[in-house]
Amino acid sequence: MDWSTAQVLALSPDAKSTKNGQALATAAKWSSLGRAETHVWGEYRGSGKKPYQTQIDLSVEGGPAFRCSCPSRKFPCKHSLGLMLLLAEQAALFETAAPPDWVQHWVEQRSQQATVKSAEAKKAAKSQTKRSEQREANVQTGLIELDRWLQDLMRQGLASVQAQPYQFWDEIAARLVDAQAPGLARRLRACAGIPYSGDGWVERLLRQLGQIHLLVQSYQRLEKLSPALQAEVRSQIGWTQNQAVLLETGEPKRDRWHILGRRVIEEDRLNVQRTWLWGEQSDCPALVLAFAHGSQPLDTSLVPGVVIDADLVFYPASFPLRALVKQLHSGPKLTERVMGGQSIEAEIARYASALQQNPWLERLPLILEAVVPCQRKGQWQLQETSGAYLPLAIETVWTWELLAVSGGHPVTVSGEWDGETFYPLGAWAEGRWVVF
Repeated sequence: MDWSTAQVLALSPDAKSTKNGQALATAAKWSSLGRAETHVWGEYRGSGKKPYQTQIDLSVEGGPAFRCSCPSRKFPCKHSLGLMLLLAEQAALFETAAPPDWVQHWVEQRSQQATVKSAEAKKAAKSQTKRSEQREANVQTGLIELDRWLQDLMRQGLASVQAQPYQFWDEIAARLVDAQAPGLARRLRACAGIPYSGDGWVERLLRQLGQIHLLVQSYQRLEKLSPALQAEVRSQIGWTQNQAVLLETGEPKRDRWHILGRRVIEEDRLNVQRTWLWGEQSDCPALVLAFAHGSQPLDTSLVPGVVIDADLVFYPASFPLRALVKQLHSGPKLTERVMGGQSIEAEIARYASALQQNPWLERLPLILEAVVPCQRKGQWQLQETSGAYLPLAIETVWTWELLAVSGGHPVTVSGEWDGETFYPLGAWAEGRWVVF
């Protein structure tokens, strides 16, 4: 590759190095200059008895490698910059020759280091493959046991679970954790309280167990699914994706993202923060998760009620929802108007469409337009003038706060919908966004 002056100067660590490097880019200051294939070298006559030995390896992917015998801690040093500038501007000065011993020693040393790194990388890749294969085997073993457990439960009948202690659910969940399928374990533990949740518990439990059974069957037929659905199933089972790799390889989606609200819950002694966003142009939701153990602080950089111009990268899924913020293009601005608000009927239809793409979808943000909080038969709900309504989750504090914000008049409300109840996160009233 032929280097230009501008490309060389872009490697400079600071302005002083640039200035000094340019001053050294003259043949009179070098006692010897040479090149061989991808290496160039030169000896700079400084104030000391011995010249500084400077050498450059141009074969390095992503940029050249430098070495100089001078005491500078800058990288590259001014001598390396000067030598490379000289190569870019006067390449004819560099005579093709066999590398001197001091250059050849560096070449061999780098070659040995590259061989060692390559061997270590292959060993690490082999170990990773072995661990992955072992986990696949563990998961499959766990799924076989879970499938047998589900069949036994169905034969006994769902009515039998009301007499079972929490340990009944925890034991199979613990075995799934051992089988490295934590996603399934979490779902099973969530089933433990359903038999005591009141009227309709049988239908709710059957729905949850049906989703678990579908996950088991889907994972056992993984190769027949589309890549997006494969990613969804693996994620639901408990496989994770490296965030750094996702940020590097994922396709970013730039938009003005409205931060609708956030909710913090505790799962297995872990604080989980869900922050919901809505794309102004893409007209789609996004979920940013944050985790913290015990009293550790959660990330609060995404403030509800503001809009950010940002690139988001979504995790592969059948219905892409979870995302990471890759880059902010400007600072946050207060929300001036609500985007994406629709009627209850339209929002439920959107939820149904998302559920069709991902049958394991646990919740989705809804933005309900012109709804009034009220009570009906002892149940708090959000109701439209048409009479359509959604039941609210039982939370006394924000229920009265929502009622106070609305003043009994229609407002736009955002929140989480889990298929049964709506949990408000924020409301637009009197030209401002109120967070619950």
